[in-house]
Amino acid sequence: MLFPGVPWTLHTWLESLRTCFVQHRRPLIQGLLKDFSCIQEEEYTEELITHGLPLMFQILRSSKNEVISQQLSVIFTQCYGPFPIPKLTEIKRKQTSRLDPHFLNNKDMSDVTFLVEGKPFYAHKVLLFTASARFKSLLQNRPAAENTCIEISHVKYNIFHLVMQYLYCGGTESLHIRNTEVMELLSAAKFFQLEALQRHCEIICSKNITTETCVDLYKHAKFLGAAELTTFIEGYFLKNMVLLIELEGFKLLLYEPAPPVESPASSPGICSDILLDLERTLATRIHSIHLSTSKGSVV
Repeated sequence: MLFPGVPWTLHTWLESLRTCFVQHRRPLIQGLLKDFSCIQEEEYTEELITHGLPLMFQILRSSKNEVISQQLSVIFTQCYGPFPIPKLTEIKRKQTSRLDPHFLNNKDMSDVTFLVEGKPFYAHKVLLFTASARFKSLLQNRPAAENTCIEISHVKYNIFHLVMQYLYCGGTESLHIRNTEVMELLSAAKFFQLEALQRHCEIICSKNITTETCVDLYKHAKFLGAAELTTFIEGYFLKNMVLLIELEGFKLLLYEPAPPVESPASSPGICSDILLDLERTLATRIHSIHLSTSKGSVV
């Protein structure tokens, strides 16, 4: 409270917090952060997004104080709100050429062979040419010799089988994906430019996420440039930050800059600023709940 019995407004609270931060007055910062719960949700205005979030994330970035980190986590979770994290939705696959599943890895009548982990996998060009730009490129750039296999060096045989099963069966309905396979299948779907399969894997990941797996899952999603899954996990971080801030792996993710990593995506990969990404995700969330014309609809 600014004065006993007088509630904070967002503006006066932010200005007080900014002054204390500039003056490095940690005890007063802690007191102010504790008082955030007194601010009414009606005060969650554009000022919270444009001035409040940048200030609070700056405090989180620079202080690295356990108490302040916990207090800010409470605030971020409160701002994220009680609504569910926006779900990922399946991508309706465009109808392309398909073959009877009987032809899956069937040497009879196959006209192209892949070599995966030293084992042949038999396929049909008529299906693959329209499956994705990646498969079309692999077929067009293969050596001229008729019997030359196309080597796939970075995908396991069982994962490649799932990819081809998806193509031959015309969708994900017949796929039985183990939890131990989903991350590798996600990587393969990204490489082969199969967006609907990639999204299906992302949905499985989003349903199975836990406090123990979320950090590694986030790093992998960032590395692949899987933007939808990345945003979902950032929502998970914000919604569960009070618990996560106690875990060493999450704190390392927040505070330790990642070394440069070659990312297959055009995005900067896991080297991007996670605190800035969390700030953006939280800003979008606050706007959708409190400031949009259809409040609460984008949740």
